[in-house]
Amino acid sequence: MRSRVILGAAMLALAGPLALAPSLAAGPGDPIVKARQTSMKEMAAAAKTIAEMFDGRRAYEPAAFRAAAGTLSARAGPALIAEFPTGSLGAPSSAKLEIDQARPEFEALARHIGRLADALDAKAKTAPAGITADMRMTGPPMDGGSLLGKRPGAAQADPAGMPAEHLLHLILQDCSSCHSKFRQRQE
Repeated sequence: MRSRVILGAAMLALAGPLALAPSLAAGPGDPIVKARQTSMKEMAAAAKTIAEMFDGRRAYEPAAFRAAAGTLSARAGPALIAEFPTGSLGAPSSAKLEIDQARPEFEALARHIGRLADALDAKAKTAPAGITADMRMTGPPMDGGSLLGKRPGAAQADPAGMPAEHLLHLILQDCSSCHSKFRQRQE
């Protein structure tokens, strides 16, 4: 499980250099695209910080955990949706035109990331001095994952009842899903 969290954090970190570029009409200095790139880089850094704390590669610090979770919460949900307005998508941007063609799906993913990030932020606000067992992801996957796939309705679980480490894992999973569907690699 932890290796998937690390992989997801690494994927988010890669979003920085591949952050979305403007449409042909906008040009490379477009403020919408710059804001989007900044936001993606901040989210990647925040996710990496939290993942490294849970993996023991970075010392756990409650204040840093709170700050990183706050960044994810502030940048997800409606804020994330607002960073992808019509007209800022498509070549030469990394943002696929499919965002507009599947806007409800894109927005649902962004809102789900927001709910997860808000729950993580709420947990971080009362973070203890050290990582406790109830913050850890243990036992079978809580998102319903198995060799046979997800159980129907399993993803509908209340994020407030999930451990912080699991929330991060689900955020990274949603980010990866969104990137695989709505981001194209630029050469």
